[in-house]
Amino acid sequence: MRRILNVLSHNLSVVVLSFAVTLPSSSAQNAAPSQDTQQPPAADGQNTAPPPEPAAKPANPQNAAQANSASLTLGPGDEVEVAVYGAPDLSTHARVTSDGNLSLPLVGYVRVAGLTSSEAEAAIENQLRQTNVLNDPHVSVFVREFASSGVTVVGEIGKPGSYSTLGPHRLFDVIQSAGGLTEKAASRAVITHRGSDTSSTFELSKDPAQMAQSNVEVQPGDTIVVPIAPIVYVLGEVGKPGGYALGSGINGVTILRVVAAAGGPTRDASVGKTKMLRKTPNGLEQIPVPLKKILSAKAPDVPLEADDIIFIPNSKMKEILNGGALITTLGAGAIYRIP
Repeated sequence: MRRILNVLSHNLSVVVLSFAVTLPSSSAQNAAPSQDTQQPPAADGQNTAPPPEPAAKPANPQNAAQANSASLTLGPGDEVEVAVYGAPDLSTHARVTSDGNLSLPLVGYVRVAGLTSSEAEAAIENQLRQTNVLNDPHVSVFVREFASSGVTVVGEIGKPGSYSTLGPHRLFDVIQSAGGLTEKAASRAVITHRGSDTSSTFELSKDPAQMAQSNVEVQPGDTIVVPIAPIVYVLGEVGKPGGYALGSGINGVTILRVVAAAGGPTRDASVGKTKMLRKTPNGLEQIPVPLKKILSAKAPDVPLEADDIIFIPNSKMKEILNGGALITTLGAGAIYRIP
């Protein structure tokens, strides 16, 4: 009986000891997931960092246009509305005078030329205080038209004149607003900035890459000049007699190219009697042109100069028109454009 009690006591001690050893291990295992949940370990070689800030939104073109107009300065001819809060009798709608002043009721003239709209507001408020008209004036200046800050477009343009440039404008936008190029226009535009003696020339090419380069931004006060292209005339027995404006210039232009642009000789043409009239310091010079041999590649082509006149007579004509008679017909002829 005592032996049985000893065995039971020994077994109970072993069970208690095993339970004591197992309990801390289980507690550690149960605590581990909690630590993992609170702070997950970073991957090897990587540092935890806050997420990147979102990219800034692109500027609103309307805001850019407003900023552009706000930076423009007033000048003679600008149309301005002045509002004085709490004193509508002092508000006015006027234009800046030729000497750069603005006439206001009870105040007189205020110098605003060269000021932005916000600077003009401050100048008017200061004048109202100095004249004791108002103790604490609040003035708003709204410019309806920047007549002095437009872009002037002249030359071979459909509608030459001055055009407003509120907001960003590029060269092709302004030319299009001015009615586009005429048939006599050269394929280039010359831009001169206000107050500058130098000018920049930009090619008005039809090549997309060159168009992108030439489509520069114009500034208030710029002057854009589109010059006239050199013109040669093809008269007589051709498909389309008239003047041909060479948009890209006279260099490299030959008789064969211009006669081809004119539709070539007609059936009644006396090609062998073709003449060319050219202006020289001594007057008009008549030059025979071997057009028949040029057309059959038996003679070299002839380069042209600006204002040359090529005349291909009718085979039934006994006499060729003289130079004076040819020149009188130029004004009635159509003008065509060769890019």
